[in-house]
Amino acid sequence: MSAVLTDPKLHRRPAARLVVHAALAGNIAVAATKLAAAFVTGSAAMASEAVHSVVDSGNEGLLLYGYRRAARRPDLVHPLGFGRELYFWSFIVALLLFGLGAGVSLYQGVQHVIAPRPLEQVVVSYVVLGLSFLFESASWVVAWRAFAKVRGDLGFWTAFRQSKDPPAFMVLFEDSAALVGIAIAAAGIMAADVLDMPILDGVASILIGLVLAVTALLLAIESKSLLIGERAPPALVTAICRIAQEQPGVTHANSALTAQLAPDQAMVALSVEFDKSLGAEEIEACVAAIEKRVQLAHPDVVALFVKPQTLEQFESARKRRFGDYALPPAPP
Repeated sequence: MSAVLTDPKLHRRPAARLVVHAALAGNIAVAATKLAAAFVTGSAAMASEAVHSVVDSGNEGLLLYGYRRAARRPDLVHPLGFGRELYFWSFIVALLLFGLGAGVSLYQGVQHVIAPRPLEQVVVSYVVLGLSFLFESASWVVAWRAFAKVRGDLGFWTAFRQSKDPPAFMVLFEDSAALVGIAIAAAGIMAADVLDMPILDGVASILIGLVLAVTALLLAIESKSLLIGERAPPALVTAICRIAQEQPGVTHANSALTAQLAPDQAMVALSVEFDKSLGAEEIEACVAAIEKRVQLAHPDVVALFVKPQTLEQFESARKRRFGDYALPPAPP
């Protein structure tokens, strides 16, 4: 088997980092305001919102840390690099959102339902929630525009499931949950004040906790899938097979196995049938030419392995490993 390892440099994602930085700045401002308001008013819903914003601020910090760790160059112990560190920290973020964000909100809500306390200085809550909504909306718009560029013509759910860049959708989901939470908190505080039923403030906190729990669950499922290893987009296989098929000396580019190592890093194992008249040196030269063209056309492919294999051998190996599952086809 011939193998070629390309330049392992991680390509920067300034747009994705901008989304995270914008969310971090907004959440720090919102968290400080909400904490002060929760202390002044004694509102459980406001306290839940404050905890949510504090957790979100920490989450954005972890995502930026994950980007930094993922950018390290490979070493002898980690020959394929550290790209999946971003997926690891994304999974941790989802767990924190569930454990701290949702857990504390539910706890606060239950406590205030069991022992409701009258709210104080409700106007302060309305002002803070209004400002928070503006801050979160600005961050949400930045995240939505970035995600819209990435998803193209795909539907929202399809784009979410196929995305290889967790921060791109994590910030959007967190900001969306924050906006919903602010609306619930405002409704709960208003109902508790107007109807003189402080218990409704606790109910609002519980609802906020449930919103955070559902959001965290969705993010955890997708982050886990990326962490344990997802294939690269099938379009990449088709494009690389087309490059190999056009190379003189190649009889047939069968298909390829891929693994997404990071948002901008993919590993490809390419199965190729070479002309039977080629010698070892000619095959090596052909592989080098394929590798060079792939690197120029698809710099995200940081590791390319080329296996000389007839179509019959490839199909036999595929059926043993995947059964009836069909790999992305090579171009005709």
